[in-house]
Amino acid sequence: MRLALAVEYDGSSFRGWQQQPGGGTVQDALQDALRQFAGVPVTVVCAGRTDAGVHALGQVVHLDTQLERSMFAWVRGANTFLPAAVAVRWAQIVADDFHARASAYSRHYRYLLINRAHRTGAWHGKAGWYHHPLDVAAMQAAADLLLGERDFSAFRAAECQAISPVKIMRRAEVRRFDDLVVFDFEASAFLHHMVRNLVGSLVAVGQGKHSPEWIAELLACGDRRLAAPTFAAAGLYLAAVRYQPHWGLPHTAATLFLPGAFDSCVTGRAG
Repeated sequence: MRLALAVEYDGSSFRGWQQQPGGGTVQDALQDALRQFAGVPVTVVCAGRTDAGVHALGQVVHLDTQLERSMFAWVRGANTFLPAAVAVRWAQIVADDFHARASAYSRHYRYLLINRAHRTGAWHGKAGWYHHPLDVAAMQAAADLLLGERDFSAFRAAECQAISPVKIMRRAEVRRFDDLVVFDFEASAFLHHMVRNLVGSLVAVGQGKHSPEWIAELLACGDRRLAAPTFAAAGLYLAAVRYQPHWGLPHTAATLFLPGAFDSCVTGRAG
């Protein structure tokens, strides 16, 4: 039997998603909790790996098991053994050919950036910070140039293991809520550090260092060395992973409340 689980976590104290020597990853915590619940070792496959310090509202994983329990029992059982910073939100039986990563239609990442002269206290570890005023209209004009099928080599980390740098960007939005600037990106898939590199370059546009057209130039040349530095991990969230309706995954609102606004992301069906 194959199960899909939706997982949310505060990545501040973890060494990223993927299991590695020495432990301390979200995958380690989740697999250990599932092992304690199931009584046997359990291996999970995720929809998208997150780096150290990156958070998730709607990570999706799948696992294979012979243990027959209710979906409520899987959620409650896993959460009993998980640390406070990680929680399973739902469990769902899926077809044997479902794959959390390969079956995904798109991923939605959100980056939160405090934009004011003085650093944040309440948002520490949950948002990035930039002290110079930013022109959000210019940043949005630049973000519009990211839409469609593009080669994102200029925003790809040197250690990225993706086979192809070409991805389909379906959404690229920059909005301001008082001192908070919110970046939303939805694409078929993302390269290593791609969102944080995009944010860094859009911030450079917002500060006036470059025109919005600079983003198109970076896409055309594909040279990572010419783009802005990678932005901090703290403000990045894997907001949702979307799948086509035939997989039958639940509609689940993964709401991240913003000052002055209520906005939600949906983990589950594409639409």
